[in-house]
Amino acid sequence: MSDMTSNRISVRIPDTLASRLRSRSRAKGRTESEVIRQALEEHLEHSIAERTAFELAEQSGIVGALRKAPKDLSSNRRHFREFGKSK
Repeated sequence: MSDMTSNRISVRIPDTLASRLRSRSRAKGRTESEVIRQALEEHLEHSIAERTAFELAEQSGIVGALRKAPKDLSSNRRHFREFGKSK
């Protein structure tokens, strides 16, 4: 990847992370730069900004948190009769 359209960045990392990076790149038979590029691509692919509201709610543990609720709570209109009305 040495074309003129690529950008160079410098990042400082702890010795332990550098050691793990060297080990991983050797094990995969790839350069450290290739391993970092792949990791960055995967991280950005799954960033919070691209996750759906359902995925974020599921990750936070609020999906399925209500026990003993009707299975059709979110889809059956009769559960919404008083929804949004002041008491």
